[in-house]
Amino acid sequence: MSGALAAEKAAARKAAAARRAEAHAQHGAAASAALAGHLAGTEGRVISAYLPIRSEADPLPAMAALAGTNRICVPVVGGKGRPLSFREWRPGCRLVEGPFRVMVPEGGAVLVPDLLVVPMLAFDASLYRLGYGGGFYDRTLAALRAAGGCRAVGFAYAAQEVDAVPREATDEPLDEVVTERGVRLRR
Repeated sequence: MSGALAAEKAAARKAAAARRAEAHAQHGAAASAALAGHLAGTEGRVISAYLPIRSEADPLPAMAALAGTNRICVPVVGGKGRPLSFREWRPGCRLVEGPFRVMVPEGGAVLVPDLLVVPMLAFDASLYRLGYGGGFYDRTLAALRAAGGCRAVGFAYAAQEVDAVPREATDEPLDEVVTERGVRLRR
């Protein structure tokens, strides 16, 4: 990545984090309800969501609602430059600190998801996302898509939409984005 693109992404991340924090305070419950409603009725899938940090939109209510008819897992960062792996999560399971100080289920089975709920700092109309800069979701989506496919559902607040996300050739688009205002599909 060029120095100019890195600087552009860093500035975009800072601005996006501030917008997300404000939106989280105002629309957190509505966003969680929107995701749960959008995924209601999903059965027999392996679904990855995430344990929210900072002001990320909270997928836990949807995860709990889906756990009875699906296998739910959360991402585990295995190391810099590697795709994510996924460990099974169940409501109330014991969590331990994993790599990069991210909480993960203790002893959960390793699963391969066919639906990913993806956090972000920002997204654009083409459904490209701005993450934290590690490239973990981009590498993971590329690998899962190459192996037969997965559905990538971005989860954000409407205020996180920007005109254009600074991107590079390795960035992977989402298939849809769910916000408190509804669902955006990739065209």
